[in-house]
Amino acid sequence: MDFEYSDKVKGLQERVRAFIAEHVVPNHRLYEEQAATQYPPPILDQLKAKARAEGLWNMFLPGLKPDEPGTRLSNMEYAPLAEIMGRIMWSSEVFNCSAPDTGNMEVLHMFGTPEQQDRWLKPLLNGEIRSCFAMTEPEVASSDATNIRTRIERRGDKYVINGRKWFSSGASDPRCKISILMGVTNPDEETHRRQSMILVPFDAPGVEVIRNVAVMNRLDHHGHCEVVYKNVEVPASNLISGEGDGFMIAQARLGPGRIHHCMRSIGQCEVAVELMAQRALQRETFGRRLADHGVVADWIAQSRLEIE
Repeated sequence: MDFEYSDKVKGLQERVRAFIAEHVVPNHRLYEEQAATQYPPPILDQLKAKARAEGLWNMFLPGLKPDEPGTRLSNMEYAPLAEIMGRIMWSSEVFNCSAPDTGNMEVLHMFGTPEQQDRWLKPLLNGEIRSCFAMTEPEVASSDATNIRTRIERRGDKYVINGRKWFSSGASDPRCKISILMGVTNPDEETHRRQSMILVPFDAPGVEVIRNVAVMNRLDHHGHCEVVYKNVEVPASNLISGEGDGFMIAQARLGPGRIHHCMRSIGQCEVAVELMAQRALQRETFGRRLADHGVVADWIAQSRLEIE
């Protein structure tokens, strides 16, 4: 199998690397300092404007038609770009390529009505707002999504939503304006046709963020929140695709998302190995560089094998 990247992808790799080296890395400390007192930090919008001006924007979205946004890259073509952006935790947003917005934009792009796309997809593509994805629940083992219990009940020209979600990515971001929520529309349907996805404006009455759940003792600015939806009413037109399409939409969303997340993680691992190698060459102990201790070289080699 030929895994060589095309000239187009190689060119984008170099442009993304150069942008990060010139604009992101030198501002990393400033980003952290600003984010500690205000979020989003002002430097973020400044860098987003630069990236968009250079055409490094929405690279994750494989536009299907010439007039659609995105760079029209396949998932395989986008993967190495995600790896490069993943080297610094916050850099993906600079290029409007960060989760959960990437997956939510893909859902709206593939399944949204023209009205849904105009109201929510356009501002997401422009990087003007952010979004939330609400699937996992605390009361049930949501690794098996057939367990999900949140109800989406049709009442006339509206749907009423009741349930509790957690690890809802993006929910604590002050720019979060819309949630894509998965819940049960028909509990009597065939197992994988019971669930649907629906758009819930985050300022709708009855939506309450309970807490930002820490992951390995770390609280993310965007959040992995516990959110309660209590008698939340939204227009029936907010349903995405149709009743019972929740699992189909979830797979369409999570397929590319798995690649995006994994490649960003590999980018972080590459940085760790580079720092480890630099440390081993610079640090001395017991009269020798760390690199000259055989066990250290073995550790670094094992790390390289694990990444591969």
